[in-house]
Amino acid sequence: MIILDLSTRFTKQCLAILAGMMLIPLLAAANDDALRDQIYDKSLPLERRLEAMKELTGVDLDRSYRVCIWDIFGRSGPIFGAAMDQRAEIIKYGIDVEMVPYTSESVMVEELKSGTCDAALMSGLRARLFNKYTGTIDSIGGFPEREQLRLALRLMADPRSADRMVSNGYVVMGIAPGGVAMIFVNDREINTLAKASGKRVVVLDYDPVQAEMIAGIGATPVVADIVNAPNMFNTGVVDVLAAPLAAYEVLELYKGLSPDGGIINFPLTHITMQLIGREDVFPNELAQFIREAFYKHYEEISKRVSEEEKKVPEKWWIEIPEEDRPEYERVMRDARLTLRKRGYYSADMLTLQRKIRCRDNPSREECTNPVE
Repeated sequence: MIILDLSTRFTKQCLAILAGMMLIPLLAAANDDALRDQIYDKSLPLERRLEAMKELTGVDLDRSYRVCIWDIFGRSGPIFGAAMDQRAEIIKYGIDVEMVPYTSESVMVEELKSGTCDAALMSGLRARLFNKYTGTIDSIGGFPEREQLRLALRLMADPRSADRMVSNGYVVMGIAPGGVAMIFVNDREINTLAKASGKRVVVLDYDPVQAEMIAGIGATPVVADIVNAPNMFNTGVVDVLAAPLAAYEVLELYKGLSPDGGIINFPLTHITMQLIGREDVFPNELAQFIREAFYKHYEEISKRVSEEEKKVPEKWWIEIPEEDRPEYERVMRDARLTLRKRGYYSADMLTLQRKIRCRDNPSREECTNPVE
């Protein structure tokens, strides 16, 4: 009986110790959740949120982060200039960043992968290689209206979207508006899809799907990188170029439009620039503050883009027949569905885009018979 009693007491002690050991990770997890809740609670003072972030992640904000910026004009370019303005806002969050310009987007992306860059600001098209969800924001026909993109970027900066910002070891740290993308042609007669047949159209070298889409409408795809494409249009090597309207003056696209060309007055989409960071350097909790800083300057960046777009003279606009507009929309929708099926576009982002478009105009055909 004495032995049994000792055994029982010993067993109880062991169980108590075991229970305590099991409780430690539960308490730690609960504490982590509490800290994470504070980080993502925008009603709290910024200082409190930052303290919670440092306590949770152990990140060292005293170090300087190397952020690489793609701008084909380098240090003197408009994108790098806007990034330097953004740096001033990020520093207010106690995060020191060194901005480094790159004229080659492909080289910059490789240096992000190798760890030379802690983060890199790139086109939304290229960002899709790191995060398919945010990379789909630039989908063809995704956001024809500026305010639609604004709503989407507000949602992306919201803490409730934080989990979506991490993918394959990389984190989306901010998204900025890049303006509307339009189709530039060197012949005003190319104002319908049918008339694009046989014409030479630029496609990006890292995006083979574009070539398939162009060939599908009977046009001839001509492969180029994002730096050489404008010059190919300006020198007449290609007939058609899809480009941001804001690039009209800085890339001298009027050379390719002269004398008989124009810009088809039908938006392909509103494009973005996205800051992609290495998750091992920027925990998602830290990236949240940078995403908020980016969105805080949405209006300022958008205004700067609009000022560039306004430099396009009225004489270049090509109005497409009103009866052809629904066909353009159907072609873009079918392209999105094809690319979704092939895993190129995120189904969830396409659904979000459709909901935002329908929020603006519930009478659209896609709103009564949704397929995205």
